[in-house]
Amino acid sequence: MIGPTAELPVDTMLAEIEARTQRRIRGLIGDFHLLLQDRGLVLSGRAHTYYAKQLAQHAVMEATDLPILANDIEVS
Repeated sequence: MIGPTAELPVDTMLAEIEARTQRRIRGLIGDFHLLLQDRGLVLSGRAHTYYAKQLAQHAVMEATDLPILANDIEVS
């Protein structure tokens, strides 16, 4: 699990969490990105279903102990 105590630079930590999440959701979220904000994460991207949005959130929760402040993945 990757978290705020990890010995990684912030950019590397976010990239690793994004990569783990992308492997789990297998392309269900377009333009998926994480933003570190106030010691928590904001998810962004585009999905076709609310289920895909939820899968991404759960994948991030499993990859890190950082809190999710917002799930701003747009469903269209």
